[in-house]
Amino acid sequence: MRQKHGPFAIENLELDDPRPDEVLVRIEGAGMCHTDLHARDQYRPFPLPAVFGHEGAGFVEKIGSLITKVRPRDKVVLVFPSCGQCASCRIGKPAYCLEANKLKHGGVRSDGSTTMRRGGETVYGCFFGQSSFATYAVANERNTIKVRTDTPAATLAALCCGMQTGAGAILNTLAVKPGGTLAVFGVGSVGLSAVMAARIAGCLKIIAVDIKENRLNLARELGATDAIDSSEADCVEQIRKITGGGADYTVDTSAVPEIFRAAVESLRPLGVCGLIGTAPPGTEVRLTMSTIQGGRTVRGVIQGDSVPDIFIQQLIDFHEQGRFPFDRLITFYPLAEINRAAVDAVKGSTIKPVMRPA
Repeated sequence: MRQKHGPFAIENLELDDPRPDEVLVRIEGAGMCHTDLHARDQYRPFPLPAVFGHEGAGFVEKIGSLITKVRPRDKVVLVFPSCGQCASCRIGKPAYCLEANKLKHGGVRSDGSTTMRRGGETVYGCFFGQSSFATYAVANERNTIKVRTDTPAATLAALCCGMQTGAGAILNTLAVKPGGTLAVFGVGSVGLSAVMAARIAGCLKIIAVDIKENRLNLARELGATDAIDSSEADCVEQIRKITGGGADYTVDTSAVPEIFRAAVESLRPLGVCGLIGTAPPGTEVRLTMSTIQGGRTVRGVIQGDSVPDIFIQQLIDFHEQGRFPFDRLITFYPLAEINRAAVDAVKGSTIKPVMRPA
């Protein structure tokens, strides 16, 4: 990516060998989500030219001298980076790492060095500690996760961020209880992952809210008991009617202020709303004080409060048991067609694009 809002370009770059605490991964697949498109459009400043991609999966090619977690030829997925030393990391909450912004969006290693170049030109990488829209990626040992499965590595790429976030919001953050009621606002890949996780958790009512018929139909197939087209109905009123007064839990994947407000207002007293979607910096929302005084809680969610070394394998195990069929959301594209994948993702005709380098 060479300019804001520009097209992705396929170019040959020089990539560093791994340092002592790094891993070189041959990429088999890299998922695309709206975070990559936000970076393309510079919602959050990122130095250019740059390589994006933050849902990589493949096989270890080389390891640094200090690496003990993985070995060459191991199947791995690449997830969000964390420092491992701050207050959040020390209590097992790496998704809320105090160094996360720099590690995800700085474009450089923690010491300020870059991993890529083209001739004498610096190319910024380290996007989410990987930059996996590529044939190879350099990652740190902390965000390299070894997996045990026969599922193809390219398929596993879909789990690394958005799906981990949606499922983790249900199983980790909100810790949804059996018999509870849940409404999911926005059933793209993140929201559909929440729907599948809610079924695993034993929710009595799982309500999908969206404006796209294909997504609502798929949500029903994956576990939603009810579906609401919010372009045709008052979703707050409908949710209260379905649940008998309001949902125990809601999640908003859209980060659109009006939709987030509807998600909060759809709660019963003492209910909890998880905000998953990422809005441009400075986005504000209005909530009435009486809504909050009803004992309702708003909880921000990053990466589904996941400890990836544990949670990614749990999701894979659920998939192999037939309980988390995330592969149904994936459409594969050659890396050379990454711009078509981006268009399809924005239109919503593809739920989860995954790029294959070959």
